[in-house]
Amino acid sequence: MRAVIQRVAEARVESEGQTAGQIGAGLWVYVSVGKEDTEKDAAFMADKLVNLRIFSDAAGKMNKSVQDVGGSILIVSNFTLHGDCKKGRRPGFDAAAEAQQAKRLYEKVISLIAEHGITAEKGVFGGHMHVGSVNDGPVTFVLES
Repeated sequence: MRAVIQRVAEARVESEGQTAGQIGAGLWVYVSVGKEDTEKDAAFMADKLVNLRIFSDAAGKMNKSVQDVGGSILIVSNFTLHGDCKKGRRPGFDAAAEAQQAKRLYEKVISLIAEHGITAEKGVFGGHMHVGSVNDGPVTFVLES
């Protein structure tokens, strides 16, 4: 599994003119499922997202997690994170999981986050979306399980 994680002041995703997910302060996460990923990868990703200390404490150091600050997480599935642009001019997506496996593991990450009592909003799996966020920092990380 691959993720791009951004600390945000707010984030929103729309599909077909409707708001699919929206949060205030927290984490905006693009997540992509690879062919070899399992529920173990989903558990790793959820645990890391809940506990990653990338929010500032009173001294201004990244010492608090989204859970510590009472933030939310907006997760959008994005298979293009598994795109390979090394050859040619068109990305290859051979490493990305098939839709059924990807959706199952994407939903698993969301449910595991919710089990921690954190609001977990989501985009529309496989849908065309308009996304927007106000980055806080900016603070951006890439994570692989």
